[in-house]
Amino acid sequence: MNPAPLRPPAILQFGTSRFLLAHADLFISEAMERGEALGPIAVVQTTSSAESADRIAALRQSPVYPVRIRGIDQGRTIDEERTGSAIVQALTAAEDWQEILELGATVQAIISNTGDRGYDLDPSDDAALLSDPTRVPKSFPAKMAILLAHRFKAIPQAPLSIFPCELVPQNGSRLRTLIEQLAMEWDLPVEFRNWLYTGCHFANSLVDRIVAEPISPVGAVAEPYALWAIQAQEGLVLPCRHPAIVVTDDLERYEMLKLHLLNLGHTMLAEHWLTNGRAPEETVREAMDDQAMRDELEAVWHEEVLPVFKADGMADEAALYIDSVRDRFRNPFLRHRLSDIAANHDEKKRRRLLPMVTRAADLGLAIPQLRLKAALARIE
Repeated sequence: MNPAPLRPPAILQFGTSRFLLAHADLFISEAMERGEALGPIAVVQTTSSAESADRIAALRQSPVYPVRIRGIDQGRTIDEERTGSAIVQALTAAEDWQEILELGATVQAIISNTGDRGYDLDPSDDAALLSDPTRVPKSFPAKMAILLAHRFKAIPQAPLSIFPCELVPQNGSRLRTLIEQLAMEWDLPVEFRNWLYTGCHFANSLVDRIVAEPISPVGAVAEPYALWAIQAQEGLVLPCRHPAIVVTDDLERYEMLKLHLLNLGHTMLAEHWLTNGRAPEETVREAMDDQAMRDELEAVWHEEVLPVFKADGMADEAALYIDSVRDRFRNPFLRHRLSDIAANHDEKKRRRLLPMVTRAADLGLAIPQLRLKAALARIE
Protein backbone atom coordinates (compact mmCIF):
# COMPACT_ATOMS: atom_id res chain seq x y z
CA MET A 1 0.00 0.00 0.00
CA ASN A 2 1.33 3.42 -0.95
CA PRO A 3 1.12 6.34 1.49
CA ALA A 4 -1.80 8.67 0.81
CA PRO A 5 -0.82 11.83 -1.08
CA LEU A 6 -1.12 15.18 0.70
CA ARG A 7 -3.67 16.32 -1.89
CA PRO A 8 -6.15 13.68 -3.13
CA PRO A 9 -5.96 12.98 -6.87
CA ALA A 10 -8.67 14.58 -8.99
CA ILE A 11 -7.60 12.67 -12.11
CA LEU A 12 -6.97 8.94 -12.58
CA GLN A 13 -4.67 8.03 -15.45
CA PHE A 14 -4.25 4.61 -17.05
CA GLY A 15 -0.86 4.50 -18.76
CA THR A 16 2.67 5.56 -17.86
CA SER A 17 3.96 6.35 -21.36
CA ARG A 18 6.59 8.96 -21.94
CA PHE A 19 4.03 10.51 -24.29
CA LEU A 20 1.54 11.20 -21.50
CA LEU A 21 4.34 12.48 -19.25
CA ALA A 22 5.26 15.10 -21.87
CA HIS A 23 1.71 15.82 -23.05
CA ALA A 24 -1.38 15.70 -20.81
CA ASP A 25 0.57 15.35 -17.56
CA LEU A 26 2.82 18.31 -18.39
CA PHE A 27 -0.21 20.40 -19.40
CA ILE A 28 -1.86 19.64 -16.07
CA SER A 29 1.36 20.41 -14.18
CA GLU A 30 1.63 23.82 -15.85
CA ALA A 31 -2.06 24.53 -15.38
CA MET A 32 -1.90 23.65 -11.67
CA GLU A 33 0.69 26.38 -11.22
CA ARG A 34 -1.92 28.84 -12.53
CA GLY A 35 -4.79 27.32 -10.57
CA GLU A 36 -6.42 26.13 -13.81
CA ALA A 37 -6.52 22.36 -13.32
CA LEU A 38 -8.93 20.01 -11.58
CA GLY A 39 -6.08 18.79 -9.41
CA PRO A 40 -3.29 16.22 -9.30
CA ILE A 41 -3.05 12.82 -10.97
CA ALA A 42 -2.88 9.22 -9.80
CA VAL A 43 -1.15 7.19 -12.52
CA VAL A 44 -1.66 3.45 -13.04
CA GLN A 45 0.67 0.95 -14.71
CA THR A 46 -1.56 -1.48 -16.61
CA THR A 47 1.08 -3.71 -18.25
CA SER A 48 4.01 -5.82 -17.10
CA SER A 49 6.52 -3.59 -18.90
CA ALA A 50 9.81 -3.27 -17.03
CA GLU A 51 10.20 0.30 -18.32
CA SER A 52 6.76 1.23 -16.94
CA ALA A 53 7.65 -0.39 -13.63
CA ASP A 54 10.79 1.73 -13.44
CA ARG A 55 8.73 4.88 -14.02
CA ILE A 56 6.28 3.91 -11.30
CA ALA A 57 9.14 3.27 -8.88
CA ALA A 58 10.74 6.61 -9.72
CA LEU A 59 7.45 8.50 -9.35
CA ARG A 60 6.94 6.90 -5.95
CA GLN A 61 10.30 8.33 -4.92
CA SER A 62 9.59 11.79 -6.32
CA PRO A 63 6.68 13.21 -8.33
CA VAL A 64 8.93 15.69 -10.11
CA TYR A 65 10.39 14.74 -13.49
CA PRO A 66 12.02 16.60 -16.42
CA VAL A 67 10.56 17.22 -19.88
CA ARG A 68 13.13 18.55 -22.35
CA ILE A 69 11.49 20.57 -25.15
CA ARG A 70 13.77 20.67 -28.20
CA GLY A 71 13.09 21.77 -31.77
CA ILE A 72 12.30 24.60 -34.12
CA ASP A 73 9.22 26.72 -33.55
CA GLN A 74 8.46 29.31 -36.26
CA GLY A 75 12.14 29.63 -37.07
CA ARG A 76 13.19 29.92 -33.43
CA THR A 77 15.35 27.26 -31.79
CA ILE A 78 13.83 25.87 -28.61
CA ASP A 79 15.95 23.95 -26.13
CA GLU A 80 14.56 24.17 -22.63
CA GLU A 81 13.65 21.98 -19.69
CA ARG A 82 10.24 22.00 -18.06
CA THR A 83 9.03 20.17 -14.98
CA GLY A 84 6.20 17.73 -14.58
CA SER A 85 4.85 17.69 -11.04
CA ALA A 86 1.15 16.81 -11.21
CA ILE A 87 1.49 13.08 -10.42
CA VAL A 88 1.03 12.52 -6.68
CA GLN A 89 0.31 8.78 -6.66
CA ALA A 90 1.85 5.93 -8.70
CA LEU A 91 0.06 2.57 -8.72
CA THR A 92 0.09 -0.76 -10.53
CA ALA A 93 -3.10 -2.54 -11.55
CA ALA A 94 -1.59 -5.89 -10.55
CA GLU A 95 -0.83 -4.84 -6.96
CA ASP A 96 -3.13 -1.91 -6.17
CA TRP A 97 -6.44 -2.79 -7.82
CA GLN A 98 -8.58 -2.19 -4.71
CA GLU A 99 -7.03 1.24 -4.22
CA ILE A 100 -7.59 2.04 -7.90
CA LEU A 101 -11.28 1.10 -7.58
CA GLU A 102 -11.65 3.43 -4.61
CA LEU A 103 -9.96 6.25 -6.51
CA GLY A 104 -12.32 5.63 -9.42
CA ALA A 105 -15.20 6.49 -7.12
CA THR A 106 -13.74 9.87 -6.12
CA VAL A 107 -11.92 11.42 -9.09
CA GLN A 108 -13.48 13.91 -11.50
CA ALA A 109 -11.75 12.74 -14.67
CA ILE A 110 -9.99 9.73 -16.18
CA ILE A 111 -7.25 9.85 -18.84
CA SER A 112 -5.92 6.85 -20.74
CA ASN A 113 -3.30 5.94 -23.30
CA THR A 114 -3.04 2.16 -23.40
CA GLY A 115 -1.28 1.59 -26.74
CA ASP A 116 -2.27 0.37 -30.19
CA ARG A 117 -3.94 -2.81 -28.86
CA GLY A 118 -5.41 -1.18 -25.78
CA TYR A 119 -9.04 -1.69 -26.80
CA ASP A 120 -8.71 -5.42 -27.48
CA LEU A 121 -10.99 -7.50 -25.27
CA ASP A 122 -9.86 -10.63 -23.42
CA PRO A 123 -12.19 -13.66 -23.32
CA SER A 124 -11.14 -14.42 -19.73
CA ASP A 125 -12.79 -11.19 -18.54
CA ASP A 126 -16.20 -12.51 -17.55
CA ALA A 127 -19.05 -11.64 -15.19
CA ALA A 128 -17.27 -13.37 -12.30
CA LEU A 129 -15.15 -10.23 -12.02
CA LEU A 130 -18.16 -8.48 -10.50
CA SER A 131 -18.26 -10.82 -7.51
CA ASP A 132 -14.50 -11.09 -7.00
CA PRO A 133 -13.06 -7.60 -6.41
CA THR A 134 -9.58 -9.03 -5.85
CA ARG A 135 -9.38 -10.30 -9.43
CA VAL A 136 -7.82 -7.80 -11.85
CA PRO A 137 -9.41 -7.66 -15.32
CA LYS A 138 -7.02 -8.38 -18.19
CA SER A 139 -8.20 -5.88 -20.82
CA PHE A 140 -8.42 -2.13 -20.42
CA PRO A 141 -12.14 -1.96 -21.41
CA ALA A 142 -12.90 -4.57 -18.73
CA LYS A 143 -10.89 -2.61 -16.15
CA MET A 144 -12.95 0.46 -17.01
CA ALA A 145 -16.24 -1.49 -16.88
CA ILE A 146 -15.46 -2.83 -13.41
CA LEU A 147 -14.21 0.55 -12.18
CA LEU A 148 -17.29 2.37 -13.48
CA ALA A 149 -19.62 -0.26 -12.03
CA HIS A 150 -17.90 0.24 -8.67
CA ARG A 151 -18.26 4.02 -8.97
CA PHE A 152 -21.93 3.77 -9.92
CA LYS A 153 -22.62 1.60 -6.89
CA ALA A 154 -20.71 3.95 -4.56
CA ILE A 155 -22.09 7.26 -5.85
CA PRO A 156 -24.99 6.62 -8.25
CA GLN A 157 -25.41 9.11 -11.10
CA ALA A 158 -22.28 11.13 -10.20
CA PRO A 159 -20.86 12.62 -13.42
CA LEU A 160 -17.42 11.72 -14.74
CA SER A 161 -15.38 12.97 -17.70
CA ILE A 162 -13.24 10.40 -19.53
CA PHE A 163 -10.45 11.33 -21.95
CA PRO A 164 -9.07 8.42 -24.00
CA CYS A 165 -5.87 9.43 -25.80
CA GLU A 166 -5.40 6.25 -27.83
CA LEU A 167 -4.95 6.87 -31.56
CA VAL A 168 -8.28 5.26 -32.41
CA PRO A 169 -10.88 7.18 -34.46
CA GLN A 170 -13.74 8.31 -32.21
CA ASN A 171 -11.81 6.87 -29.27
CA GLY A 172 -14.27 7.99 -26.60
CA SER A 173 -17.31 6.61 -28.40
CA ARG A 174 -15.44 3.39 -29.17
CA LEU A 175 -14.42 2.85 -25.56
CA ARG A 176 -17.95 3.51 -24.28
CA THR A 177 -19.38 1.02 -26.80
CA LEU A 178 -16.97 -1.68 -25.59
CA ILE A 179 -17.85 -0.99 -21.96
CA GLU A 180 -21.57 -1.12 -22.77
CA GLN A 181 -20.99 -4.42 -24.59
CA LEU A 182 -19.38 -5.88 -21.49
CA ALA A 183 -22.13 -4.46 -19.27
CA MET A 184 -24.74 -6.24 -21.37
CA GLU A 185 -22.78 -9.52 -21.41
CA TRP A 186 -22.38 -9.34 -17.63
CA ASP A 187 -26.06 -8.40 -17.15
CA LEU A 188 -25.32 -5.14 -15.33
CA PRO A 189 -28.44 -3.07 -14.50
CA VAL A 190 -30.01 -0.99 -17.23
CA GLU A 191 -29.61 2.04 -14.96
CA PHE A 192 -25.84 1.60 -15.16
CA ARG A 193 -25.92 1.28 -18.94
CA ASN A 194 -28.03 4.46 -19.16
CA TRP A 195 -25.54 6.27 -16.91
CA LEU A 196 -22.76 5.46 -19.39
CA TYR A 197 -24.53 7.88 -21.74
CA THR A 198 -26.02 10.42 -19.32
CA GLY A 199 -23.40 10.73 -16.60
CA CYS A 200 -20.18 9.47 -18.17
CA HIS A 201 -18.87 11.97 -20.68
CA PHE A 202 -16.54 10.03 -22.98
CA ALA A 203 -14.54 12.58 -24.96
CA ASN A 204 -13.47 11.89 -28.51
CA SER A 205 -10.04 13.46 -28.74
CA LEU A 206 -6.85 13.62 -30.77
CA VAL A 207 -3.37 14.04 -29.33
CA ASP A 208 -0.39 15.30 -31.31
CA ARG A 209 3.16 15.67 -30.04
CA ILE A 210 6.29 13.76 -31.03
CA VAL A 211 7.87 12.43 -27.84
CA ALA A 212 10.84 10.57 -29.22
CA GLU A 213 13.06 9.76 -26.26
CA PRO A 214 12.67 8.78 -22.63
CA ILE A 215 14.72 10.28 -19.84
CA SER A 216 15.67 7.56 -17.37
CA PRO A 217 14.14 6.64 -15.00
CA VAL A 218 11.22 8.99 -15.67
CA GLY A 219 10.87 11.93 -18.05
CA ALA A 220 10.95 12.60 -21.78
CA VAL A 221 12.35 14.61 -24.67
CA ALA A 222 9.64 16.16 -26.83
CA GLU A 223 9.18 18.61 -29.67
CA PRO A 224 7.74 22.12 -29.11
CA TYR A 225 4.57 21.38 -31.11
CA ALA A 226 1.70 20.09 -28.98
CA LEU A 227 -2.03 19.67 -29.55
CA TRP A 228 -4.87 18.04 -27.65
CA ALA A 229 -8.02 18.48 -29.75
CA ILE A 230 -11.19 17.51 -27.88
CA GLN A 231 -14.66 17.24 -29.38
CA ALA A 232 -17.08 19.64 -27.71
CA GLN A 233 -19.68 17.93 -25.56
CA GLU A 234 -22.23 19.28 -23.10
CA GLY A 235 -21.29 18.41 -19.53
CA LEU A 236 -17.66 17.58 -20.32
CA VAL A 237 -15.25 18.88 -17.65
CA LEU A 238 -11.70 19.42 -18.93
CA PRO A 239 -8.79 18.26 -16.76
CA CYS A 240 -7.23 21.68 -17.16
CA ARG A 241 -7.05 24.82 -19.25
CA HIS A 242 -3.97 25.04 -21.47
CA PRO A 243 -2.98 26.77 -24.73
CA ALA A 244 -2.35 23.36 -26.37
CA ILE A 245 -5.92 22.17 -25.63
CA VAL A 246 -8.49 22.96 -28.32
CA VAL A 247 -12.19 22.18 -27.88
CA THR A 248 -13.80 21.84 -31.30
CA ASP A 249 -17.05 20.92 -33.04
CA ASP A 250 -15.06 19.50 -35.99
CA LEU A 251 -12.63 16.98 -34.55
CA GLU A 252 -12.63 14.95 -37.77
CA ARG A 253 -10.60 17.59 -39.60
CA TYR A 254 -7.86 17.42 -36.96
CA GLU A 255 -7.95 13.61 -37.12
CA MET A 256 -7.65 13.52 -40.90
CA LEU A 257 -4.67 15.87 -40.97
CA LYS A 258 -2.73 14.06 -38.27
CA LEU A 259 -3.55 10.45 -39.15
CA HIS A 260 -3.23 10.76 -42.92
CA LEU A 261 -0.36 13.23 -43.21
CA LEU A 262 1.87 13.07 -40.12
CA ASN A 263 1.15 9.48 -39.02
CA LEU A 264 0.94 8.27 -42.62
CA GLY A 265 4.29 9.94 -43.27
CA HIS A 266 5.85 8.13 -40.32
CA THR A 267 4.44 4.80 -41.48
CA MET A 268 5.67 5.25 -45.06
CA LEU A 269 9.17 6.02 -43.77
CA ALA A 270 8.97 2.91 -41.58
CA GLU A 271 7.79 0.88 -44.58
CA HIS A 272 10.83 2.00 -46.58
CA TRP A 273 13.08 1.23 -43.59
CA LEU A 274 11.63 -2.27 -43.17
CA THR A 275 11.71 -3.28 -46.82
CA ASN A 276 15.14 -1.90 -47.70
CA GLY A 277 17.35 -3.14 -44.88
CA ARG A 278 18.14 0.30 -43.52
CA ALA A 279 20.40 1.00 -40.52
CA PRO A 280 18.84 -0.37 -37.30
CA GLU A 281 19.11 2.95 -35.44
CA GLU A 282 18.00 5.20 -38.32
CA THR A 283 15.87 8.15 -37.20
CA VAL A 284 13.16 10.17 -38.90
CA ARG A 285 15.53 13.10 -39.32
CA GLU A 286 18.19 10.90 -40.89
CA ALA A 287 15.60 9.45 -43.26
CA MET A 288 14.53 12.97 -44.27
CA ASP A 289 18.17 13.84 -44.94
CA ASP A 290 18.34 10.92 -47.40
CA GLN A 291 17.20 12.49 -50.67
CA ALA A 292 15.76 9.27 -52.09
CA MET A 293 13.65 8.56 -49.00
CA ARG A 294 12.49 12.14 -48.76
CA ASP A 295 11.54 12.22 -52.44
CA GLU A 296 9.48 9.06 -51.97
CA LEU A 297 7.63 10.57 -49.01
CA GLU A 298 7.03 13.86 -50.81
CA ALA A 299 5.64 11.91 -53.77
CA VAL A 300 3.23 10.04 -51.49
CA TRP A 301 2.05 13.27 -49.89
CA HIS A 302 1.67 15.28 -53.10
CA GLU A 303 0.59 12.62 -55.61
CA GLU A 304 -1.36 10.13 -53.51
CA VAL A 305 -2.74 11.95 -50.45
CA LEU A 306 -3.12 15.68 -51.14
CA PRO A 307 -5.52 15.05 -54.07
CA VAL A 308 -7.85 13.30 -51.61
CA PHE A 309 -7.74 16.27 -49.23
CA LYS A 310 -8.32 18.63 -52.16
CA ALA A 311 -11.39 16.69 -53.24
CA ASP A 312 -12.68 16.96 -49.67
CA GLY A 313 -12.23 20.75 -49.65
CA MET A 314 -9.15 20.75 -47.40
CA ALA A 315 -6.38 21.53 -49.89
CA ASP A 316 -5.03 24.69 -48.27
CA GLU A 317 -4.97 23.49 -44.67
CA ALA A 318 -3.50 20.14 -45.71
CA ALA A 319 -0.68 21.88 -47.61
CA LEU A 320 0.07 24.11 -44.61
CA TYR A 321 0.01 21.10 -42.30
CA ILE A 322 2.51 19.24 -44.50
CA ASP A 323 4.82 22.25 -44.25
CA SER A 324 4.71 22.03 -40.45
CA VAL A 325 5.13 18.23 -40.49
CA ARG A 326 8.17 18.50 -42.75
CA ASP A 327 9.83 20.83 -40.23
CA ARG A 328 8.88 18.51 -37.37
CA PHE A 329 10.33 15.47 -39.17
CA ARG A 330 13.59 17.36 -39.71
CA ASN A 331 13.89 18.41 -36.05
CA PRO A 332 17.67 18.16 -35.46
CA PHE A 333 17.28 17.49 -31.73
CA LEU A 334 15.03 14.44 -31.60
CA ARG A 335 16.15 10.84 -32.07
CA HIS A 336 12.81 9.43 -33.24
CA ARG A 337 13.84 5.95 -34.34
CA LEU A 338 12.08 4.28 -37.25
CA SER A 339 12.32 0.99 -35.35
CA ASP A 340 9.98 2.46 -32.71
CA ILE A 341 7.56 3.74 -35.36
CA ALA A 342 7.56 0.31 -37.03
CA ALA A 343 5.96 -1.35 -33.98
CA ASN A 344 2.49 -2.77 -34.81
CA HIS A 345 3.25 -1.78 -38.39
CA ASP A 346 0.48 -3.69 -40.17
CA GLU A 347 -2.21 -2.29 -37.91
CA LYS A 348 -0.85 1.22 -38.41
CA LYS A 349 -0.97 0.75 -42.20
CA ARG A 350 -4.61 -0.27 -41.97
CA ARG A 351 -5.47 2.83 -39.95
CA ARG A 352 -3.29 5.40 -41.65
CA LEU A 353 -2.98 4.33 -45.31
CA LEU A 354 -6.07 2.32 -46.17
CA PRO A 355 -8.61 5.14 -45.54
CA MET A 356 -6.83 7.31 -48.12
CA VAL A 357 -7.08 4.56 -50.75
CA THR A 358 -10.70 3.85 -49.88
CA ARG A 359 -11.65 7.52 -49.90
CA ALA A 360 -9.97 8.11 -53.28
CA ALA A 361 -12.01 5.22 -54.74
CA ASP A 362 -15.22 6.56 -53.18
CA LEU A 363 -14.56 9.97 -54.72
CA GLY A 364 -13.74 8.44 -58.12
CA LEU A 365 -10.30 10.05 -58.23
CA ALA A 366 -8.10 8.96 -61.13
CA ILE A 367 -4.89 8.63 -59.10
CA PRO A 368 -2.97 5.33 -59.06
CA GLN A 369 -1.72 5.55 -55.42
CA LEU A 370 0.85 2.89 -56.31
CA ARG A 371 3.06 3.44 -53.25
CA LEU A 372 0.19 3.29 -50.75
CA LYS A 373 -1.26 0.19 -52.43
CA ALA A 374 2.13 -1.54 -52.49
CA ALA A 375 2.57 -0.94 -48.76
CA LEU A 376 -0.92 -2.26 -48.06
CA ALA A 377 -0.26 -5.35 -50.18
CA ARG A 378 2.58 -6.27 -47.82
CA ILE A 379 0.30 -6.59 -44.78
CA GLU A 380 0.67 -10.09 -43.41
